[in-house]
Order: sequence, then structure tokens, then C-alpha cells
Amino acid sequence: MKIFNAQQLGHIDQQTIKNEPITSIDLMERAADQCHQWIVNQDIVDQEIHVFCGMGNNGGDGLAIARFLHLEEYMTGTYVVHFSDSMSEEFVTNYKRAEEAGIYPEGIHSEDDFPIISKDNIVIDAIFGIGLNKEPRGFTKQLIEHINASGATVYSIDVPSGLFIDRVVKDKDTVIKADKTLTFQTPKLAFLLPDNRDFLKDFILLNIGLDRESLKTISSNYYFITNSDIQTIYKEREKYSHKGSYGHSLLIGGSFGKIGAVVLASKAALKVGSGLVTAYVPKCGYSILQTSIPEVMVEVDAENEIEFINYKITPTVIGVGMGMGTSDKTTKALGEFLKQNKLPLVIDADGLNIISKNKKYLDFLPENTILTPHPKELERLIGTWKNDYDKLDKIKEFSTRYKCIVVLKGAHTVIVQKDRYYFNSTGNPALATAGTGDVLTGIITGFIAQNYTPLEASIIGVFLHGRTADISEMITTNFESFIASDILKLLPDAFSSLKEITDEEMNSLDNYNKSDDDYFFDDDFEAPF
Repeated sequence: MKIFNAQQLGHIDQQTIKNEPITSIDLMERAADQCHQWIVNQDIVDQEIHVFCGMGNNGGDGLAIARFLHLEEYMTGTYVVHFSDSMSEEFVTNYKRAEEAGIYPEGIHSEDDFPIISKDNIVIDAIFGIGLNKEPRGFTKQLIEHINASGATVYSIDVPSGLFIDRVVKDKDTVIKADKTLTFQTPKLAFLLPDNRDFLKDFILLNIGLDRESLKTISSNYYFITNSDIQTIYKEREKYSHKGSYGHSLLIGGSFGKIGAVVLASKAALKVGSGLVTAYVPKCGYSILQTSIPEVMVEVDAENEIEFINYKITPTVIGVGMGMGTSDKTTKALGEFLKQNKLPLVIDADGLNIISKNKKYLDFLPENTILTPHPKELERLIGTWKNDYDKLDKIKEFSTRYKCIVVLKGAHTVIVQKDRYYFNSTGNPALATAGTGDVLTGIITGFIAQNYTPLEASIIGVFLHGRTADISEMITTNFESFIASDILKLLPDAFSSLKEITDEEMNSLDNYNKSDDDYFFDDDFEAPF
């Protein structure tokens, strides 16, 4: 699913109006009705609803939503925030329709006009949309602070007011802190960045039937990976295949007291379908591996740490770094290995830490090597950044220079290959626990063994890894008790879920003009990854 900027979204709106054809006001009505339906499905009982409307098209959405709610006899108060002397044509039309329905919005011209909002109320935020080009000032900023301080449940329409969708917010007091953001068709880049965590607890994708041809043909370098995308790259097993058909994964790592990292990675490579798996560990880990995973073969190095990396097998792909330590001998061994290795490679944890201290090692990496840092490991690799947009630029420069793929782990893990960004849609805070990164390394390695490209393996690996946490939340409704081994237990369910489509995706993709499955991807893009 492509992610578009404000200019592209405006163009798609216009193409929808032209090609469907539909009037601008009727498209707005459609969007407002989608929001209204979602809101009433939240089982609102005896709660007062405050609808705050700006004077542009976002405000027009808000007025239409207020009208729908009023006609269903919800307790609504509707307000127009007079931050400008100009009004959009669609806003004016919906203002008249609101009056015809018996709604007479109160004007907000100063702090004196602010209504009392209690924590039991609901606020619908339709003050500013995606076209905002400067930070709110004066009483408008004060109104945003007033809403944020109220403790009320806040539903923002399309975007939290005050948030720019593709550039930095400098004054965080100028942005609504939304509990849910009801956004149209595709997510916005700003929704996926940690810097904006205070403004977006969650977002809901609502399909408003935008022009599919435009969605398909307009180019973007930013993608939001969903279940339907993964279905296009997942490979079913063939009837007459055998273990040799699915490659041989080699996992190199471990040190005294940290053998568990290799155990987790090796199990993960097996669980995603690698035909063969060998673990290369210090001698102190031999009995642990042989006992805990009888399906995995084991080769050994020095007694307590990796000193040589001198394996005897012929693997398909290698994952290296988990639990390995950063001693001088291990550092030297990794450098010699990287100089000689030509096989596909996944590097994690201490492998990354060693490379960060020995940047010349980067020149030895095979093309499309996958690096899987968490934010601190990324900082060691590329240096500090000013903000999330600067961080994405620096990752792009790094990926392009070293012809590698960077998997930056976190909420909405992002996979970067040169100037392409793929944001994951699965996962939750349950994954913030020891060992989950080791499992991810094994998962990605195991997919490459099965002849997925490194980019495909990264995308499907990250998606399934996150999906296990989503499944766990449905079962246990808590994050704290989740551990890395639970990912391995739930991988079968995650695979099964690939054949399904979530309710949210169904709403986002299929309610209008259902046609070909690949309409969110560029025509010149490789199938689609």
C-alpha cells in the first residue's frame, strides 16, 4: 500500500472527482459518512460529543459528521474555529446543510468562547487537515491545548490537527493528541514515526473510494505493508519438494552465557521453513544446542567465544552476530569472515556493534546484506540524527552507499533499500523484550534460504514476527507476559493468517470499486517488491 504526500493526495482527490465522476461535496459526504459509521460503532452511550471544525475542507468533514450524529440524536455540540477570514466552498455548503438540519454551530473567536470539556466527553477534531502549512497560533493553539488538557477521548479526522504529514513539528503544544485518527485510504508518513508518538495512539484506515487508477499509477517511495501485500510474495510449498529444496541456514553467534540467542535464531529459521539449519557456536554451547533443538546441526569454534569462523558446511545463507560478544578475537574473526564471504548475509546485534567500531568492514559486505539494528545500534552505525525525517534520509544514504538493506526495528519497523521505505503494519509493545531480535534474525535468514530475495525475506519476516504479537494480544490481552519463545509458538498461526484479510484491510481496500489486487504498487516495481 503506497503512502502519499499532501500534494499527491490532493491530485488523487481531483482525479476521483473527474473520473468517477463525483462532485467534491459528495466525495466529502462519503468520507464523513465513513467516519460517522465508525464513530457510532464505538457504542457511545450518554456521552456528550464536541465537534470542532476548521474553515477548510477538514472542517467541512466535521460539519457533515456533526449533522449525521445530530440526525441520530446524539448529544452533540458543534463549533467553528474562526482562525481565518477565508472558507472553502465545501465548508460553506456543509455549514448550510448543518443549519438546515437544525444545527447552529457556535463560533470560537477567542479563549472566552471555549466550551467546557470533561474527561467523559468525546471530541471530534476536524480543525486542520493535511493541507496545513504553518503551526497554529494564538487562540487556535490555546484551543488545542484546552482539548489536550481535558482528558476527553479524541477522534481526529484524517490527521490530528496541527500535525504536518511529511515534515517536522517544532512546537508539540500545537498538535492535537488523538486517541484515534480516522484517516482516508492510506496512512500518512507522519503516522509511522516515533517523533509523533504523542499525537497518534492509533489510526484507522477508511476507504472513501478514491480513484484506483491514480492510486496505482502515482509513484511513491514509501509503502505500508499489509496482509494483502504479503499474500503476493508468500510462496506455497510444492508437492514434490524436499528439504534440499528449501535451503540451508547457518547461524553464527553465541558466547559463554549468551548461547540462548543462537538457540532462538536457529529455532526461528526452522519454524519458517528452512530445509536445513546449522548453528556455529563456541564449544560451551554444543550441548545446549544439541539438547534444546535436535533438528539443528552444530559446529563449534573456540571454548567460550567465536575466534575463527571456520565452518565445514556449504550454506545457502548466513545469519551472524546474535550473542557473539565484541572481544578482540571475535572482532578479528568477523572481519576475516566478511572479507571472504560471498553468500547472502543477515547481521544483527554484536555483529553490528563490531562493524560500528570497524567501519572498514562495511566495504566487505555482499550486495543486499541485511542489517537489523534497533535505534541505538543504528546510531552507532550512521551517527546521530536531528529528527525522524533526518534519520530516514541518513538510512537512505547509508543503504545506497553500502548497497545494503537496513531493517530498523521498532513500532512500525521500517525496511530501507536505497530510496525505498517499507513500514510494517503488524506488532505491538509485547515485542519489547529480550530475544525478539534474535528470533527476527533467524526468521529472515530462514526465508532467504528458501529463495526469497533479501528484500522479500525482510518484508515477510518482519510482518510475521509482528503478527505473532498481535495474535498473542488477542489471546491474552496483555503485553507483559510475552517472551521471545512465544513468537516461535505462534508462527504457525501467523502463517495461517496470511490467507485471511483483516476487517480493517477489508474496509480500506474492498468497499469501493474492487478490481486488481496490485493497484497500490508502481507498474515498474518488481512483483511488487
